[in-house]
Amino acid sequence: MRIAMPVIVTTGHYAIFIDSESDMIFESRDQSITFSIDTTQELTYYILFGEDVSQLVGGLQELTGRASMLPRWVYGYVQSKERYQSAKELQETVERFRREQIPIDGIVQDWFTWEDGLWGEKILDKKRFPDFPDTVDKLHAMHTHVMVSIWPNMSPDGTNYREFMEAGGLLPNSNVYNAFEEEFRSLYWKQCEKEIMAADVDALWCDNAEPFSDADWSGESRRPERQRYDRVVESSKQFMRWEQVNSYGLYHARGIYENWRRTIPDKRVVNLTRSSYLSGQQYGTILWSGDICARWDTLRKQIVEGLKMGLCANPYWTLDIGGFFTVKDKYENRGCGSQSTEPLWFWNGDFNDGVNDPGYRELYTRWLQFGTFLPIFRSHGSDTPREPWQFMNRNGEELACYETIVKFIRLRYKLMPYIYSLAYRAHKDAYIMMRSLVFDYGQDEKALEITDEYMFGDAFLVAPVCQPMYYGPNGEKLLGIPKYREVYLPKGNGWYDYWSHTYYEGGQTILAEAPLEVMPLFVKAGAIIPCSAPISYADQKSGEVEELLVFTGADGHFVLYNDAGDGYGFEQGEYTLLQLDYSETDHQVRINQVSGDRKLNQEFTITYIRP
Repeated sequence: MRIAMPVIVTTGHYAIFIDSESDMIFESRDQSITFSIDTTQELTYYILFGEDVSQLVGGLQELTGRASMLPRWVYGYVQSKERYQSAKELQETVERFRREQIPIDGIVQDWFTWEDGLWGEKILDKKRFPDFPDTVDKLHAMHTHVMVSIWPNMSPDGTNYREFMEAGGLLPNSNVYNAFEEEFRSLYWKQCEKEIMAADVDALWCDNAEPFSDADWSGESRRPERQRYDRVVESSKQFMRWEQVNSYGLYHARGIYENWRRTIPDKRVVNLTRSSYLSGQQYGTILWSGDICARWDTLRKQIVEGLKMGLCANPYWTLDIGGFFTVKDKYENRGCGSQSTEPLWFWNGDFNDGVNDPGYRELYTRWLQFGTFLPIFRSHGSDTPREPWQFMNRNGEELACYETIVKFIRLRYKLMPYIYSLAYRAHKDAYIMMRSLVFDYGQDEKALEITDEYMFGDAFLVAPVCQPMYYGPNGEKLLGIPKYREVYLPKGNGWYDYWSHTYYEGGQTILAEAPLEVMPLFVKAGAIIPCSAPISYADQKSGEVEELLVFTGADGHFVLYNDAGDGYGFEQGEYTLLQLDYSETDHQVRINQVSGDRKLNQEFTITYIRP
């Protein structure tokens, strides 16, 4: 509810963008569309026209700004949980990844880096983080990047708060800094620099970027949507200008981006943020869907959330793989330092025992399969551990959760040249990586109805499994559940099963095999997929390609991108584009360097997949 994107994108060749940072309500009823805007001095709106949805979303990015180019490591696997207790635990976790030979590129230090009682302080607790620069150096030596959580609100007992109080830089009646003013965005950055960025941290996690939503985080049962809206609006108005209650996260991200680029010019900005607004994509932001529950129906709904974010011209979206809240009513198992035994409407997972429940291990494995084909691949959550080895089977169970998790993490790294090339298109051409079928199959009426499949780039049709097949909550064994799911293959293309290479004509619904170790995954005929050699981190072989997979049956092309993986040299032409073209007529791939000064290895194996 707090990521506000006042945009309608239609299949009727038009889109509407209401340029207001105020709260508003959208209604569609009786062939009439209504925007009820809470507060405005003047109103600007845009109507965009295009031949298809891609043109509409591209036009929206032309208005609001192109997406930043993120560093290559961000597209690898990022391990997080609520929370690592110390520098020692961070280091030991990455050491185990390396011992287990599981690829990893990022480790996240969630909240409570500060001393006890100093919430939001950007000065670290020296008991748990005695030498943070040394910790970061050791993690970097293991080829792992570090992300640290920061908050816009600060304890009145802390140094950071006092600095803002003396400067007059807090929002009225609050302990939240005024991100709407450049002066105070700069002061906030200076506080980040002092210890966090000085330690050579690689990414910031701007949590609570919609800082006045506490009014909704209470109560045993979920309130009606209108009541939730009213409570949050009235709460926000106590602290912010009414015309800007939806855009705090945008200005917060702008301050991080502008100051980071000014002071750390050789490292690309990475900002994982819980809230933003239209144009946030130009500030190095990755949006995620907040604190969701570990439930199968939540997993299903998350597909739609990601597709909608792409339709709002923001290509970098992710989620908490496995859901944030795992526990239902076993209150003693709650995380987040909770001591409460009161029911809370949002703390509504289905798995009181977390990883000790085979039902949760099945859900998590399916969620991670889905996460493998998201723009950003990140595990996170409360109540139970999230590292891959936590999902090893107990008591002789037959589910291969751990093995499947590792298999899909390795698959992500195999596809790194493909994914990084998509990321460049997102930056350069307003391309959306996680694509609703409406982007590419807008003429297929059946495809327009599909909300639990999507394209990942131009090649992959992804069909996550969103229902249990083996276990329910509390270890209840499910019997007689077929290990298949229906998949619709859009018209106009032939399709290959990625796992078996079985070929299907488009325009039909099939039953795809889906045992735990397999997520239905299809590749479009004509697709060219550049693949890496086995690697343990994204930059291990500098993004080079070992093999091209060519799925025959139609002409195809792919633009392969590579650069240094970080820094802004690509803005001065320090990159290479290779045009890869496959001709069905003579069954050959032709390779032409399009532009750029950076050499790209062209000595790779070409494997042709045929029906």
